[in-house]
Formats: sequence, C-alpha cells, structure tokens
Amino acid sequence: METTSKLEELELIANKARIDIIESITAAKSGHPGGSLSVIDILTVLYYDKMNVSSEEPRKKDRDRLVLSKGHVAPALYTTLANKGYFPKEELLKLRKAGAMLQGHPDMKTTPGIDASTGSLGQGLSIANGMALSAKLDGESHDIFAILGDGEIQEGQIWEAAMTSAHYKLDNLIAFVDHNGLQIDGSNVEVMNVLPIDKKFEAFNWHVIVIDGHNFSEISSAIDEAREVIGKPTMIVANTVKGKGVSFMENNADWHGVAPNDVQSKLAIDELRGKIQ
Repeated sequence: METTSKLEELELIANKARIDIIESITAAKSGHPGGSLSVIDILTVLYYDKMNVSSEEPRKKDRDRLVLSKGHVAPALYTTLANKGYFPKEELLKLRKAGAMLQGHPDMKTTPGIDASTGSLGQGLSIANGMALSAKLDGESHDIFAILGDGEIQEGQIWEAAMTSAHYKLDNLIAFVDHNGLQIDGSNVEVMNVLPIDKKFEAFNWHVIVIDGHNFSEISSAIDEAREVIGKPTMIVANTVKGKGVSFMENNADWHGVAPNDVQSKLAIDELRGKIQ
C-alpha cells in the first residue's frame, strides 16, 4: 500500500498532466480529450511508481512494456513521457503537426518510450500477447501492460486475443480496460453493450480486478495484486469518467474527439489549476 504522501504526489502529477493534455490538443486543434483525461491517472501510477522504465535507457532489454491499444488517447501517453524526460516538453505543442514527432497515434519508430505503434482498434492486446509470450520463451521477467478502451472491446479480435492470453497462461500480462462508458457515437450500452466486462474476462479464464480508475490507492493495489497472480493474465477493469477533471467535459461523449477552442481551453485549464493549488 502506498503512503498518503505518495498518493497525493501522484494525484498532483496527474492533474498537472491534464493541463498539458488540454494545451496540446488545443494547439493541435484536433485530438481526443475525453479518453485522454480518463486514462491519465492509470498512466501516472504506471510510469511514476510501478513500471521498470527509464528515460535514460528507453530501449533497455529488461524494461517493462506498455501497449496503448486505445492509441487515439496518445496525448495522455505523450504528456506522461515528456514529463518523465523521454523528450522535450516543447514537442507537446507540436502535436499532430506535419513533420512533428508526436502524431495522432503512437509511433514507436519516431517517439522515444513508445513500445508499440497503435491506433487500429482491437489490435493492441494481440501485440501485448506477443510481447508477453516472447518474454516467457526467452526466460525474461519483465511485465507487459496494455490499456484497452471499453468501446474497443466490441472488436472481435480482442476476444480472440483474450482467449490466447489465457491459453498460454500469460501471467506477465496485466491489462486495463478504461471503462468510461462512452465512445464516439454515445454510450457503450446504446452502441453495443459490452457489459458485464468483468464476467466476460473471467469466463475467458482471466484474473479480474474491478477498481475506481481515479483512486490512486486502488490502481496501485491492483497492479501489486496482478503481479502476484500465477498462471493467468490479469484484467483490471478501471471504472473512470470520460473528461475527468474538466466539469463541462465529464461524462459527455461530445468530447470524445473534439478539441476545445481557446475560450473552452482557458476554462478547462483554470479549473484544473484550481485543483493543484
């Protein structure tokens, strides 16, 4: 269990990162703020507390890996990596610009710290499976983390991959579903109901943990628990709020893939700054 001071530090880091996310998407005039804001707390715990990674050695062999399967929320990952020193923060304001490092989806060939090029939804869990199986075959002990969207798990390939993860007993694979309940066309329940997520993965022989994806203690404890599991992959179903931290974006599917204008951006940033003072 993390100490109160550590958890408060992680929350502060995440809320500062939310400002960076809004600023980068505003500068780009395009992007996906809703899901970026819902997933940033998970990324903060992973990169600042749990994963064995280093910006000084971004390709070191024994590092943990992360596959952001829901690649459209790249601004959250980019912000995390920039703040960890993988590349200059100035790059964040060049998001989606022609010729810039940071494009709309993660590209492992151009961006330090990116372990998998993603964005075609449904494929990330298969990529993570390959990494986890390779590590086992090579006798390596690092962990593979994957982050899926809840709308994304409507894809059939996810369930083929889920069956594969369990079949090969990939206990070095720890996945999250960022369950904010919304996708581009509305609620998951209305578009294509994915519930109950936990029971589905349990039926595919995964170890499943359900948490509040904005509770830093629960995120931390779930990762610790997952690392103790033997013979099964773990799925952490993180119940989150789309647009978390910005009141007019929260639980609003309209902010799935729309950049705020300058006035909206200022309102959002002022609100977020109020949370870190």
